[in-house]
Amino acid sequence: IKTSTMSSFEKPIPDYRSTALANAAVLITLTLVTMLYAMSVTIANVSLPQIKGALSATTDEIALIVTFSIIATAVGTPMTGWLTARFGRRNVLIWSVTGFTISSFLCGTASSLEELVLYRIIQGVCGAPLPPLSQAIVVDTYPKEKIGSANAIFGMGVVLGPILAPTIGGYLSETYSWRWVFFMMVPCGIFSLIGVLLFIRQKGTFSKLHLDWTGFLSLVIAVAAFQFMLDRGERLDWFDSWVIMGCAIAAIVGLYIFITHSLTSETPFLNPKLLLKRNYLLGLIFAFIFGLLNFTPITLLPALLQTLHGYPDSVVGEILGIRGTGTLLGFTFMFLGGSKIDPRYTMFAGFLLQGISGWYMAQFSINLTMFDVLWTSWLQGLGVGMIWVPLTIVTFSQLDETETAEGASIFHLIRNFGSSVFISITIAIMIRTGSMNYSTLSQNVNPLNEAFIFQDSLFATWSVSGVQRLASLSDEITRQAMMIGYLNAFYAFCMTAFAICPFLFLAKVRKEQ
Repeated sequence: IKTSTMSSFEKPIPDYRSTALANAAVLITLTLVTMLYAMSVTIANVSLPQIKGALSATTDEIALIVTFSIIATAVGTPMTGWLTARFGRRNVLIWSVTGFTISSFLCGTASSLEELVLYRIIQGVCGAPLPPLSQAIVVDTYPKEKIGSANAIFGMGVVLGPILAPTIGGYLSETYSWRWVFFMMVPCGIFSLIGVLLFIRQKGTFSKLHLDWTGFLSLVIAVAAFQFMLDRGERLDWFDSWVIMGCAIAAIVGLYIFITHSLTSETPFLNPKLLLKRNYLLGLIFAFIFGLLNFTPITLLPALLQTLHGYPDSVVGEILGIRGTGTLLGFTFMFLGGSKIDPRYTMFAGFLLQGISGWYMAQFSINLTMFDVLWTSWLQGLGVGMIWVPLTIVTFSQLDETETAEGASIFHLIRNFGSSVFISITIAIMIRTGSMNYSTLSQNVNPLNEAFIFQDSLFATWSVSGVQRLASLSDEITRQAMMIGYLNAFYAFCMTAFAICPFLFLAKVRKEQ
């Protein structure tokens, strides 16, 4: 009889695969946990204009609420492997869900932009282990022939979060205030914690695994400095500012230290040997592009609809919820048989649908209708649903069970980093090109323009003859110019989706004998 090295408070338990009922309970619990995280990503988007007014923030400043939360998740994600080895899966899930729930409540109590960004960072760090650890447990729980179906059900958490969060949050925000979009996550966090306590069991033994602090800190510095540079670059006029120059230097130095240390250390923070596996390397590239596209529209659309068209929070929430139903249909298709199709084809279809939706979004007029927004958002969501399952299948197809946890951490790091980067880039495009077009359009404001003759005689809305009419004209020019800025951001979105399509077929798929 071998002596057990298990901690005294751990008791031997049946294997995860012991019964179908136990597996189902684990899967449902982890799906709920993932839904909790997915809600936090989109929950604030529907109320960004209201938060912007309440906290007296500019457009690029209010984006920090979204991007810093995502980047905190990206930075904290790679620690999942070390935390799991050091404290165990169950303990990490318990503390992560608890911290996430508490920080969500604190977000609703914030009285300044700085407080809200700080609480969102804490929320992002606490939520970072939830998706990769949950996915790793799902992959280890089910045999390979059932992983596709299990991932499709697990993905429902990613889908239901973006459906429920903006829809319910929009009504709460409009009826009460923006604070309730954060308070509504507290009951969900409590239910998730109960599920983890009841159904997730400790597996394996603890190990005092050494954390590569040099690699971790250099990665944190590189990612945080680069993200701050993108977020504040347009406001500070890019490299004319010493702050932006300092961030750029810090990002380059941090990345250099991280790469060189990872290649020379015996126990690096992230194992570079995983990149030698073809499908995993390609999967990370595809995940980065997927991240670029995933959250950009749901960050841009609320501000566009509320600021330029006066849509209420509840209607914007419903629009974002419609996008989630498209994603739900995509996951349903994959669950019912789409996972049996060559994953390269389904990924191609998903990215193509996102590109098409982005192209039509870039054709919006200033007088866009609700139908225009609904069908393009739904199509974009359908593309997301068709990409996720084949993307995970391709990425993890060549990894061993011992590499799954670390591989999932890097996967979600790259995906989240892509999301935060592209949100910042598209907002910078929107602000810069909007300002440029304002300057161009305002050149037509002069008494010699014949258009003002008709205005004075018919509508008397815009004119250069009075302060009030001139102010109204300035508001309309700003509205038109910013609309052009949003359209340019959508062009960047669709071109990115189209560009990745040909490269999807570089992935290697094992043919059935």
